[in-house]
Amino acid sequence: MAVNSTPATPVRRRRGEGQWALGHREPLNPNERNKKDDDPLNVRARIENIYAKGGFASIDPADLRGRFRWWGLYTQRKAGIDGGRTAVLEPHELEDEYFMLRVRVDGGQLSLEQLRTIAEISRRYARDTADITDRQNIQLHWVRVEDMPEIWRQLEAVGLQTTEACGDCPRVVLGSPVAGIAADEKLDPTPAIDEIINRYVGNKEFSNLPRKFKTSVSWLADTPYEVNDISFLGVDHPDHGPGFDLWVGGGLSTNPMLAKRLGVWVPLQEIPDVWAGVVGIFRDYGYRRLRHRARLKFLLADWGVERFREVLEKDYLGRALLDGPAPQLPEKPVDHIGVHEQRDGRFYVGAAPVVGRVSGTQLAQLADTVAAHGSNRISLTPYQKLLVLDVAGDRVESLVTALRGIGLEARPSTWRRSTMACTGIEYCKLAIVETKKRGEELVARLEERLRDFDADLSIHINGCPNACARTQVADIGLKGQLVVGPDGRQVEGFQVHLGGGLGMAQGQTAGFGRKVRGLKTTAQELPDYVERVARHYLAGRTEGETFAQWVIRVDEEELR
Repeated sequence: MAVNSTPATPVRRRRGEGQWALGHREPLNPNERNKKDDDPLNVRARIENIYAKGGFASIDPADLRGRFRWWGLYTQRKAGIDGGRTAVLEPHELEDEYFMLRVRVDGGQLSLEQLRTIAEISRRYARDTADITDRQNIQLHWVRVEDMPEIWRQLEAVGLQTTEACGDCPRVVLGSPVAGIAADEKLDPTPAIDEIINRYVGNKEFSNLPRKFKTSVSWLADTPYEVNDISFLGVDHPDHGPGFDLWVGGGLSTNPMLAKRLGVWVPLQEIPDVWAGVVGIFRDYGYRRLRHRARLKFLLADWGVERFREVLEKDYLGRALLDGPAPQLPEKPVDHIGVHEQRDGRFYVGAAPVVGRVSGTQLAQLADTVAAHGSNRISLTPYQKLLVLDVAGDRVESLVTALRGIGLEARPSTWRRSTMACTGIEYCKLAIVETKKRGEELVARLEERLRDFDADLSIHINGCPNACARTQVADIGLKGQLVVGPDGRQVEGFQVHLGGGLGMAQGQTAGFGRKVRGLKTTAQELPDYVERVARHYLAGRTEGETFAQWVIRVDEEELR
């Protein structure tokens, strides 16, 4: 009998991905070590009792560049550092001794008292800065750590917070800006949003997630539900009536993925529990070893929808979820700009600043204007716009005129209505190029040249590859980078994505923008480029053809 002398092949153990549920808790990357050493929520006590008294120099670096984010605080970029040095300098060389502060506005709803408080904080503590973000936050700049105890006191006195506005935790919950008043809304999900916030935000059960976790809850398709970690979208079940369709695993950044339907119908009262189940899966099974693969989308891509639903039902909810139909989308995308009737016969008016840039002074003027027209509340949209709610019919035109007088346009051009921009190099340490000012200049130039442009065309401007302005799902997405200018030197510019979009209306197919080989533009040439492509589209489109459809059909030369 022959003896096989070939040695057995050793079994290679698959390297763990940092999934807690599988016992993979070591080794830790620096971010995971920081969270393990101390729950980031604990840093507030140190801010109030130590750092606010000792000033910026007293802050422990592990808190400064890590745990501060759980309370909405990022160090902002030092002025004068160009984009070519963004990835070269150390954090302490990039950062100024001031902070960018995010105020949570879950569901986008603000009372006038809250609006006035933010305006006053902006003017007193943030050099009159304020940006409306595409996450329905309001973001302030030039904030000092010494002022944070008083800022928190003022915000919390009117029911606002910065808790977990950043960090590896549940971020602000997107919601319809017309929840509770929309004529087409069958279920107001605001109670579910409130329950999620009250139960889980600031709770250490979910304060250490593998990465950030983004949520959207809306009956209407008026939030970008396909690019969130979890979304609940209104749907009618043929047997059980109005409820919500569950989507999981969306996210953009450098590896964009669209959320997937789990195919379940969730009644309103069960949304918080289902939400917690999905977050629990992410906490326990998310990939913590490599930070660039830590978002929920990577786990869903590996598991697939069927396995994800099975684990959610069996291990986290302890019951099966009902199968449900896909939601019915509106005939046209909804952004709420302009004048619209509410279900109670009153009206709401949606107005556009330019690329979300406002100021504390402007917000205070807005509060006065709204009060003078008989309303007590506004709401923010996930598109850097705002709405004035509950306006009597005979006050609408006066309000439209008054808003225009403070720089907010309720009947904007296509360009002002559909252009967004992230924070950019002005304040952000990750940015490579300027965005807000470029966006303002672009809108102004296009309004001069193409004022009567008769098509919807979205432009999203981002200062780096991280896609905070949702670059990949715009008609024209602009990703900031350094490019070679006419004289051969590197200058600020953009890689161009064309024809992206989300499934926000009937007949729309979600997809990422087309990247034409070598298609870039300098920042200086940007208005000329956008005008040229827009004119090509107007001249060459067929009847009813959208920009995204045209981009797919035409030769590359038409896109340059």
